[in-house]
Amino acid sequence: MDKIEEARDYAAELTVQLRKGMLTQCVLLVTETPAYAYEILMQLEQAELDIVEGTIYPLLSRLSRDGLLTHQWRESTQGPPRKYYQITEYGRSVRTYLAESISKLNNVISKLERDQK
Repeated sequence: MDKIEEARDYAAELTVQLRKGMLTQCVLLVTETPAYAYEILMQLEQAELDIVEGTIYPLLSRLSRDGLLTHQWRESTQGPPRKYYQITEYGRSVRTYLAESISKLNNVISKLERDQK
């Protein structure tokens, strides 16, 4: 493996870590109104965030368990009942603090990039 490929692979690993952290914020943004897992997945994909179905279910369970989301079962005309998720007040607070942290980090990166020119 040459250095370019090695650098690309290393950056890809870091990107996976970044995406995991950002995914929580994205889910908290799209659950302001109740949505079931597939709808959440579709909204994320429409925003050009590539995510596999197997990733969303454990995340939704964790966010529910941690009190950031609430859920309720609703009957569906197209099969079994669906679990609809919606952000809680606590989740909104976390989302606000995450947004502030993300903004600060973006500002730091932008400043460092400007200073290097």
